[in-house]
Amino acid sequence: MFKYWSIKSYGTKLLPTLKRNFGCKEYYTASEVRTTVFQNNFSPKYLPLGYILFLNDISLKETMYIEFPQVNISEYRKDISNYLTSKSYHGYLQVLHH
Repeated sequence: MFKYWSIKSYGTKLLPTLKRNFGCKEYYTASEVRTTVFQNNFSPKYLPLGYILFLNDISLKETMYIEFPQVNISEYRKDISNYLTSKSYHGYLQVLHH
């Protein structure tokens, strides 16, 4: 279902790339995340993951409602977390458990 390396790259490479392109911020905009994903060869299939990791709650809900209305944020987060647990992943993406 999920491709481990694509998901892992969101956890290990997306934040440094966002920081390099847009500066160090607590949250990024949907446009910044989307631009970074498409310009830096991240798998766009997991764009919702990028939004979950780097948008504030309000922006996340608004963006997901518009771009991915079929995706339930809680279920998506749970599915990714369960997948990573099954792969014994213990990196940055553990923030999904919170």
